[in-house]
Amino acid sequence: MGTDIYGFVECSAEYGEEPWQAAIDLDLLYDGRDYDAFGCLFGVRNFAGFRALAERRGLPPDASSTVRARVEDWGTDAHDTTWISWAEIGRIDWSEPAEQVDARIHEYRRTADGGWVMAGKASWSARVAEVTGLERRRDPGRLFRYEDHDWPEGTEWRDGEDRLYRIGRMTRREAIPVDGEWEPVWTVMRTLAARHGDENVRLTVWFGS
Repeated sequence: MGTDIYGFVECSAEYGEEPWQAAIDLDLLYDGRDYDAFGCLFGVRNFAGFRALAERRGLPPDASSTVRARVEDWGTDAHDTTWISWAEIGRIDWSEPAEQVDARIHEYRRTADGGWVMAGKASWSARVAEVTGLERRRDPGRLFRYEDHDWPEGTEWRDGEDRLYRIGRMTRREAIPVDGEWEPVWTVMRTLAARHGDENVRLTVWFGS
């Protein structure tokens, strides 16, 4: 069973009946299921081993009535409720690597200028098995898991001229790329913060599995 994220961008303005108001439903801005982003920001499905920025803070005590009612509707099905302000997002060091080596094998593709760019985390395939020698290492009848490997960080396998597999750590930028799925969320928060202040805009979220 997978895990999805839900929530609202909230804003604290000088007008309104409540200290904080629900500005926009997260569903209107983001409909992905990116576990690396979830782990990087909130410590949920943190397979890459990031130091989570806003893990399990709970519902803000001054949460808007809209957010509070929605979370109450979810009841015990909602988990890992938390929030992060736009000010905190603005202070993220996007070059910061994860604290742990990723158990998954990273796949890179050759760029036009001869460099390498991450193309994903390699899923099980006959090709990965052949290039890395996993089939020879796997015990008969035992389901292979990438986290069972004992390769040191930096181990690489070349697959022709344009593909590379590597054991390594993700950076926060690799987890949440510029102009990626989260950019609409950042755009709305940035716009509200320009008017109301960085500390007066936050993303309040919960997860469902």
